[in-house]
Amino acid sequence: MALLGARLDYAVPRILYHQGQLARLFTDFCGNKGLLKAAHGIPYLKHHPALARLRSRIVPDIPGDRIEHFPKFGLEYAQRLRRVTTISEKMQTYLWSSQTFCELILKRGISSPGLYVYNSAGLELLEWSRGQAGHITVLEQTIAPKYLHMELFDEEWQRHPDWEPRELNCAASVAYAEREAAEWQLADRILCGSEFVRQGMIDSGVPGDRIKVVPYGIDPRFRLPPREAHDGPLRVLTIGTVGLRKGSPYVLAAAKALKGLATFRLIGPIQASSSAQQALDHALELVGPVPRQNILEHYAWADVFLLPSICEGSAAVTYEALACSLPVITTPNTGSIVEDGMSGYILPIRDVDGLVERIEFLARHPEERQRLALNAQRQSELGTWQSYQQRLLAALTGISGAS
Repeated sequence: MALLGARLDYAVPRILYHQGQLARLFTDFCGNKGLLKAAHGIPYLKHHPALARLRSRIVPDIPGDRIEHFPKFGLEYAQRLRRVTTISEKMQTYLWSSQTFCELILKRGISSPGLYVYNSAGLELLEWSRGQAGHITVLEQTIAPKYLHMELFDEEWQRHPDWEPRELNCAASVAYAEREAAEWQLADRILCGSEFVRQGMIDSGVPGDRIKVVPYGIDPRFRLPPREAHDGPLRVLTIGTVGLRKGSPYVLAAAKALKGLATFRLIGPIQASSSAQQALDHALELVGPVPRQNILEHYAWADVFLLPSICEGSAAVTYEALACSLPVITTPNTGSIVEDGMSGYILPIRDVDGLVERIEFLARHPEERQRLALNAQRQSELGTWQSYQQRLLAALTGISGAS
């Protein structure tokens, strides 16, 4: 398996390892390997911010001899990302990291006849595997195709040109989209988290029978019971990068329309312009990024979770919100497991009137909010790590490798 980052807390490699199907995990950083592992035992480094970030890169359950990592590459990748100032530069960095990661893995050597990669970071590995007799390849598409992403972003920019630079349709983004499309042609099976992503690939020419939808799961310990009713305004929480893709302009519009009746809290890295930030600051509580270990207290604060995203794969925060007994108001493009009218509401993208109407209704009808909260708790059982394991293993059965 080739995995840049710690996606879903390394859920897929952990599942495969426990099933005896993981020969080797290749990644950028691994906090329980070599010098990075030793650094955790140095007392004066205990509270260092860099070491705190490394703790999120400790791979649970998998022994170190099954993991190959490239910390020098990972450090350079992180440094390059910190230096980018435009979307074009960010996309160029993604392209560099994806190709370099694959090249490093090929130099290290692959011994297993099976290969599991993620979109944009597996092309060279898939090309190599195509020439190996009997090899089986799996590609996970974690978000809607870049072609669709670019189209939706451009539509958003037309509506909100003062929020972000119009740079997503740059040459590097086109190259990224072409890289994804090439990977689709090479993989024996493609997995994705939602029907929204699957349909995006079908619209791009991928045969539907090669794609399996496998909704994700989260740690079952991530859970809160339904909250008791409280005095004061309805508390609406949004978690995600503040910008056009996550639908932040629509969170702002709802907060303005419902001032006094509902209070809004927006958490996540801020990608929006300074003028957009000022507008958000005047209408809601703009928190910025929050350490992972502190995020549960914000779910505990909320009555409702709102994520009006324009383009996602299957947003993990919606699974978390359901597990925290929060009704979720979202869009089809978020790729959630929310049932409309049962555990929340699914509205078309950009439907400000619908968002305002639903939030106002929940603010004025606490009994309906309680019903949705109880259903959200039940619905979350479909989004546990255990249920994800069952879906993933079922999707991986019966794959035939290319000859």
